[in-house]
Amino acid sequence: MDLVPALEEPLKKVLGPPTAKVMAEHLGLHTVGDLLHHYPRRYEERGQLTHLADLPMDEHVTVVAMVADARLHTFASSKAPRGKGQRLEVTITDGSGRLQLVFFGNGVHKPHKELLPGTRAMFAGKVSVFNRRLQLAHPAYELLRGDSEETVETWAGALIPIYPATAKLESWKIGKAIQTVLPSAQEAVDPVPAALREGRGLVPLPEALLKIHRPHTKADIEDARSRLKWDEAFVLQVALARRRHADAQLPAVARKPKPDGLLTAFDDRLPFTLTQGQQKVSKEIFDDLATEHPMHRLLQGEVGSGKTMVALRAMLAVVDAGGQAAMLAPTEVLAQQHHRSIVEMMGELAEGGMLGGAEQATKVVVLTGSMGAAARRQALLDLVTGEAGIVIGTHALIEDKVQFHDLGLVVVDEQHRFGVEQRDALRGKGKQPPHLLVMTATPIPRTVAMTVFGDLETSVLDQLPAGRSPIASHVVPAADKPHFLARAWERVREEVGNGHQAYVVCPRIGDEEDDSKKAGKKKSPEDEAEKRPPLAVLEVADQLAKGPLQGLKVEVLHGRMHPDDKDAVMRRFAAGETDVLVATTVIEVGVNVPNATAMVIMDADRFGVSQLHQLRGRVGRGSAPGLCLLVTEMPEASPARQRLTSVASTLDGFELSRIDLEQRREGDVLGQAQSGARTSLRMLAVIEDEEIIAEAREEAATLVAADPELEHLPGLRTALDALLDEEREQYLEKG
Repeated sequence: MDLVPALEEPLKKVLGPPTAKVMAEHLGLHTVGDLLHHYPRRYEERGQLTHLADLPMDEHVTVVAMVADARLHTFASSKAPRGKGQRLEVTITDGSGRLQLVFFGNGVHKPHKELLPGTRAMFAGKVSVFNRRLQLAHPAYELLRGDSEETVETWAGALIPIYPATAKLESWKIGKAIQTVLPSAQEAVDPVPAALREGRGLVPLPEALLKIHRPHTKADIEDARSRLKWDEAFVLQVALARRRHADAQLPAVARKPKPDGLLTAFDDRLPFTLTQGQQKVSKEIFDDLATEHPMHRLLQGEVGSGKTMVALRAMLAVVDAGGQAAMLAPTEVLAQQHHRSIVEMMGELAEGGMLGGAEQATKVVVLTGSMGAAARRQALLDLVTGEAGIVIGTHALIEDKVQFHDLGLVVVDEQHRFGVEQRDALRGKGKQPPHLLVMTATPIPRTVAMTVFGDLETSVLDQLPAGRSPIASHVVPAADKPHFLARAWERVREEVGNGHQAYVVCPRIGDEEDDSKKAGKKKSPEDEAEKRPPLAVLEVADQLAKGPLQGLKVEVLHGRMHPDDKDAVMRRFAAGETDVLVATTVIEVGVNVPNATAMVIMDADRFGVSQLHQLRGRVGRGSAPGLCLLVTEMPEASPARQRLTSVASTLDGFELSRIDLEQRREGDVLGQAQSGARTSLRMLAVIEDEEIIAEAREEAATLVAADPELEHLPGLRTALDALLDEEREQYLEKG
């Protein structure tokens, strides 16, 4: 974070090219500073050993243990037919459990000499199961003799740091590399102002780096961790505070709806009353729109909480005030769907300039990449003349040709699917910066919102509109209990028999040409474990139509279909002409067919928690209760299965997003997907460190208000530059 010349030194100069190459390729470490910020995952104590009983399957682990016994076996094999094959089996123990190591062939000689009973060593390898026992095959190892100069020096202190490592570079080699660069830590420039550091009792940065890599006591580790967590939270919050400060300086046109305009007419024709949540959030949005600075608001809510209604009312308010509003949707299916439902909700108010349109009416146009030339020309014309007050589109809206008469509000649906540049390009189409409303249907825990969308004000819709039905979710273990799967298809038939419809969701399409090419490659053991490819829409639809769902009208929908075909399929399904829609996740967001009551998700373990929650939100949208069946072949104890159980056990999206984050950690919270940059959070856990983030946010706001350019804090400026390399700066700017 705080890269200064000594810390900017490339690793290949310090450690030599081969090691530096592995560090760059496998760990993303390029400079001395990067390596110093590669913190130990945990520490082993000399007197205590890792709990072998708790080792995770299929992961690279490093354990410190003692050899209990070692036996050399000979056996016959195709390579050694005369019984000359050799296998060394070593059992290691830590008092809590035992673990078997195996070495084969010529690889047995060195360990046979070195791994004698009573020897202690660090072992690293991938945990697998053989004959129902855990084992490491051909692990790398480092003896802990405690007598020779080097080992004593390297393992000085009772705490042995265990680093996040890879098969190509074991933890102890990383440890040795860190010993080499540790002296440079003295030159690290401290980003946290001295007064703040002393006020909070934090140790200086060089000391924290020394203590995290070479602690003598557990207190050293605590000191270092609390200091390094503060750095990460504080620097990030300063970046966000500066962004908020800069945004507050921008001018925008205040948009106040006129008293008896479009919005009033729209509210009058609503057949229901808005929920309290919708009224509260609408007020927050209208207050923002009425100011002369651009609104930057994140609207998050449960699946089905009526976000589209809130967004539509904001768009109508802007049209009332003489501006235009644009809604950006991630897919064509969704843009068409939003267009249809908005036109439906508005009725004659959407027929501006047409016969039969109401007098306050405006035009609502849709703009997607696959439109015909004539329709497209008309839509563009309606935008530039201001005839169309509302436009809904995909990223086709961002093209240079698209011009607005007076763009006042941009609503981005499902923010996490939009590249940052795209949002920015659309914002650039206003004469002055337009107001921005970002909607996300994946609820985000408060801390994550503060960290990732810290420059947006947040509004939360947590009430479901009246008339929504509960959704029952169940895990269907297809491998352990095949009759459960048969029952799932019976349930689908029952729903259809009662006049309802169903979705079946699969992870892939099934017409991929490259499958045969991939087959040529040698498979790794992990691939073998995943034995079969994920289930595909085309195959599953075929099997269902000929088998368990014979006689029902089954159609398919996926992303590679021609947009007109997709639209036709969706229309038939919405009209109730199709009984069962077998689809990929193109239906994940915003698809609204109230008569669909059941959903079967095949290979549900291949989807993320928030994706499953999104998908499930497509059923139970009418008055009949919804049913969601999560089909998996994963064994009961596997993490994937536990994840599905948590999805089945709660409908609370905020709760699920916490579970999701705890499992995925926050590596991808900071939008690497969008910026390609490595996460800057090495030490901070967004969910656990809620208080630190909240405190850092306050400190950052105070500091930036007093010194927006950070003129008096060169160390902090350096740290910011390192955190916000170009890409990230862009990412945050457009967040």
